[in-house]
Amino acid sequence: QSKNILGYFVNVERIPNSCSEPPNRIFLKDRKILLNLSMAYYKVNISAYNEAGESPQAIYLVPEFFPTDLPGQIHVRGQGSNAVVTWTPEYNPKCFVVDWGTGKEHMHMKIVTTATGNFTLENFQPYKLYKIMIHASDVCQCESFIRHEKTFGVTHFYSVEGVPRRGPTNVTILNITKHSALVKWNEIATEDCLGFLQGYRISYTDLSRKKTLAVTLNSSTTSYHLTGLKEKTIYRVQISGFTSAGEGPLTFSQPFSTPKYGIVEPQCICIAQHES
Repeated sequence: QSKNILGYFVNVERIPNSCSEPPNRIFLKDRKILLNLSMAYYKVNISAYNEAGESPQAIYLVPEFFPTDLPGQIHVRGQGSNAVVTWTPEYNPKCFVVDWGTGKEHMHMKIVTTATGNFTLENFQPYKLYKIMIHASDVCQCESFIRHEKTFGVTHFYSVEGVPRRGPTNVTILNITKHSALVKWNEIATEDCLGFLQGYRISYTDLSRKKTLAVTLNSSTTSYHLTGLKEKTIYRVQISGFTSAGEGPLTFSQPFSTPKYGIVEPQCICIAQHES
């Protein structure tokens, strides 16, 4: 029925949106629209119409993006289940629009119209990663935020950090030689960190001598080259992640053996992560 289409209706919906009035509809003849949006979450509803009526809506969720040139820096300080938010540099638009929550489906919105250097957000739960966004606007009418707000800064926050509840997954041991081996793993998922992941600890044990060595790595590292190993020796490798609250559980491992001569053919020893 595309030849009978007269035009399109477009609704741009902010998530969350504490405004009582629904957003104004945009009427289009063309099949494209340029939207200048802040970094808040948005949903775009599009429908077509002709003389017989209006079609069902197509729903598009605007994906997240991560610019590095935002003008402001947000600072968050926990106070129990609350958080005190401040920002630099000093900036005084007519109002701020604040979004905070654990994800697109669990966001809150607050409008700050007073000229203050800080404000308090409430009801934070421990061990959950929150995203806090501050948007500035010189037009403080609720229905105008979509068109006029600009993102001032974005940060992430835990009210209480915990230790990771599990170690990294898919640990593999490759390229085993007489004196070395390559260890690789997948990073710990954000929902399993329970805090800001600061790094990993690899411990590898010479099972013949019961001697264990440990190496600490930063959180962006997902591989490590073990060196100084003994030939014809069985080793066990385990990895854990840690936050400011402490170290999480070690991965369960399978042993690997270094050869007496030459290089072992490339192999992969998978280490399963025990589910608690």
